Formats: sequence, C-alpha cells, structure tokens
Amino acid sequence: MDQPIPRAQWAMLGGLLLLLVLAQIDQPYPAVAPLHHLPTLALILAAPFALRRWPLSNAGLTCLVLFLALHTIGGRYTYWDVPYDAWSRAIFGFPLDETFGFTRNMYDRFAHLVFGLLAVPPLREALHRHAGISGRASLWFALAIVTSLSALYEIFEWLLTLVAAGPLADDYNGQQGDIWDAQKDMALALLGAAASAAGLAVRGSRNDG
Repeated sequence: MDQPIPRAQWAMLGGLLLLLVLAQIDQPYPAVAPLHHLPTLALILAAPFALRRWPLSNAGLTCLVLFLALHTIGGRYTYWDVPYDAWSRAIFGFPLDETFGFTRNMYDRFAHLVFGLLAVPPLREALHRHAGISGRASLWFALAIVTSLSALYEIFEWLLTLVAAGPLADDYNGQQGDIWDAQKDMALALLGAAASAAGLAVRGSRNDG
C-alpha cells in the first residue's frame, strides 16, 4: 500500500528542484548542462511515486538530496570549473587550492568521495526495509552497488568520448589531463562507501550491545 510522503521530504525535493532551476540561470556551459541536469530532473519527478511505494526515512532521503545538490552545482560548472577557490577566498579569506597544494580543480574528486559516503545509508536502508536483507548483508550489498555504479558511470564517460565531439566530451568528463582520472574517482567512491559502511556497522554493533 502506498504511504503518504512526509512534509519534510516534500520540502527537500522542492529545495532540490529550486536549486536545479537556479543552476540554469546564465548557464556557462549550455551544451553540456542537459547531460548533467536532465537525469536529476527525472529523479526529482520520479521521487514522489517511488517514495510512496518504497518509503525512506528523512535521513536516507537527506543523503540522496545532498549528493544530488552537490551534483547540480558540479553540473552547472561541468565539475572541473567549479569556483570553490573563489568562494573560499570570499568566505574564509584563503584559497583552498594553494592552502592544500592542489594542482587541479578537486571538486570532482570531492563529489566522488561524497557519493560513496552518502549513497550507502539510503541503499542499506532500502535493502533492509524493502528487500528483507539482514542489516550486515545489506551493508555489503550497498557497498557493492556503490562500487558498481561508480564503475558504470566511468564507462558512460568513456563511451561519451567515443560518440561526442571532442570539446563536449572534454567539458563533461573533466579529466584535466589525468590519464588515471577514472581509477582515482572510483577509488574515492569506494573509500567513501567503505567508511560509511564501517560507521554504520559500528553504530549497529553498539546498538546491539
């Protein structure tokens, strides 16, 4: 039986939709923007139907919305051109790249790490709640799913370079000259997912104790 969606979850979806709309204003990369933003729009539109059929807790949906918000920001600037350094100067008074010795735009690396961190909790919850998988097994399944999704995304980027014009593929992929970009992105997603799964496992052990 379908369940009503809590007001807090409607607010989260509405906020994400608003951010997606704002990201299109004076869009600096209009040719690439649809590749980033149309899947997010599709997920927002599908979310009410999915959440009625397969409810998630507020915490689980928050994880998904936070990642999609980060993705929306990255998509506006095609990830490799996100001006976080300028934002850091304006807010904190110092540049992140110079402070930490970064020689490339690190937003894409950050996004892959956060994807791993934030994807595991809602996946674990959905597997346990709707598929009847035990708590410990659901963590392993969530870790495997995150790793698989990360690899599939990198394969999609590779296929895009084969079918799209050079500048369009370069703007979307944002490798920034690193031939090991895909492997590093997948490693960070795995690291984030492993850390998230370990944290949930420890918390579960404490609750059991």
